[in-house]
Amino acid sequence: MKKQIAILGSTGSIGTQALEVIEEHSDLYEVYCLTANNRVKELAMQARKFRPAAVVIANESHYEELKDMLDDMPDVKVYAGMRAIDEIVEAEPIDMVLTAMVGFAGLSPTIHAIKAHKKICLANKETLVVAGELICRLAAEYRSPIIPVDSEHSAIFQSIAGEGDNAIEKILLTASGGPFRNFTKDRLATVTQADALQHPTWDMGTKITIDSATMMNKGFEVIEAKWLFGVEPDKIQVLVHPQSIIHSAVQFCDGAVKAQLGVPDMRLPIQYAFSYPDRIHLRGDRLDLFKHPLEFFEPDMDKFRCLALAFEAIRKGGNMPCIVNAANEIVNKGFLDGRCGFLQMSDIIEATMQHVTFDSKPDYDTYVATDSEARRVAAELMG
Repeated sequence: MKKQIAILGSTGSIGTQALEVIEEHSDLYEVYCLTANNRVKELAMQARKFRPAAVVIANESHYEELKDMLDDMPDVKVYAGMRAIDEIVEAEPIDMVLTAMVGFAGLSPTIHAIKAHKKICLANKETLVVAGELICRLAAEYRSPIIPVDSEHSAIFQSIAGEGDNAIEKILLTASGGPFRNFTKDRLATVTQADALQHPTWDMGTKITIDSATMMNKGFEVIEAKWLFGVEPDKIQVLVHPQSIIHSAVQFCDGAVKAQLGVPDMRLPIQYAFSYPDRIHLRGDRLDLFKHPLEFFEPDMDKFRCLALAFEAIRKGGNMPCIVNAANEIVNKGFLDGRCGFLQMSDIIEATMQHVTFDSKPDYDTYVATDSEARRVAAELMG
């Protein structure tokens, strides 16, 4: 029987590549539900091609437009709103939920899917950044497996497969370094949105591409790795690896290091999350090590302050990572809209960390309140 998949954020980079995987393996997988935030036309086109049981548009103002577009497809139910996404992931036929929504918005539907005992294919890193302790506790309580989709965390997951209780000595988390790896700090002060969106290796969505340029994305991945693999941040080493061939590695207590290598192709970790523990054929390029030198550099924490702030946040714990995430969402959008400079982003995040109410033992309601307060503070600081 085909596995039924719900894709949250189907019109984004991860969502569209997941649909490519499903299309290649239509004998194994079937789309049960597709969701998007605002991209009505793309969602309607996907619905026509994959014929899911349901589609949800998060922005309720687009509901009538989407319903009209799919008026001749009565078998595809059309819903709108964030609450509808929370409810659809609980549908009984769904086997796994790919959480590819961007930002804090992915937290609530992920919690609902976990409580419905669904397998979580986690591509929304903010879920663990904001509420890692809560998510891990709920996943254990409801016996809902979480399989990482981020290329780095998938690489770590693949490297520890079969290792049982063997102790991890260190996680080696690789980073491309983004488009500004070789820029001086003075030069960073004048970079533009267009400059930041020119990622040298990966083709990703707008927000994550900016986060990669600031290296906040890597900071979030450090936090994510702590919760996924139970490793303290002092045992997570970030290595700048411009070729993005070694997607990450694990060093064990005997000094042995296991790594996952491959061409930069997000379909691989997406498919592995779907098929785990099995591996199935994937069309695409294969790695030729003769064509790729492998280089590694220390990240410059002074130049890329966002990475340092993420380490600071996870060491502080409590709701501090939630504060950082909310402030980052504000400045990321602010930079894209031309309302703050590249280096200002980390300044505003750091100031927000100092101003927002700290809570050492947050619950879900605390996270929601913190997110709201931090967004307001960051927006005020940005002016």
